[in-house]
Amino acid sequence: MTDATSRDGSRSGSTAQPVGGAKGPDELRRQIEETRGQLGDTVEELAGKADVKGRAKARAADLKDKAGAMSVQLRSSAAHAGHTVQDKAGRAGHSVQDKAGRAGHGAHDTAGRAGFGHPRAVLAAGVAVGAVAAAGLVRRRRHGHC
Repeated sequence: MTDATSRDGSRSGSTAQPVGGAKGPDELRRQIEETRGQLGDTVEELAGKADVKGRAKARAADLKDKAGAMSVQLRSSAAHAGHTVQDKAGRAGHSVQDKAGRAGHGAHDTAGRAGFGHPRAVLAAGVAVGAVAAAGLVRRRRHGHC
């Protein structure tokens, strides 16, 4: 709105004085400087909010940092899990090896008591049984008995 002067010299419309009114030129200058400072802060805030590209870059950098940290954490967890599995597999392998060794010794002892005193004799007997079984299978297939 513009100020208008009536015929009697009184003013109507908006006034240059704030609601509280300045008590002199120095007070008015101080209020103007204060308002300029507030306006500058407001303009900066609005410019920051309007800078979509800048905000997107900042958000992308933040997400990249979080992803990098998560990647390091996942690698550490995977390495730990790998070591755990490797340790368990090693213990299981040793356990199976021990049991197989005990079973082999038991079979050797049993073969010795059964009259197969030498491992070669046990091997020869196994080969003979396998050959008989294979010959039987070949004969059945040739005669059409699958």
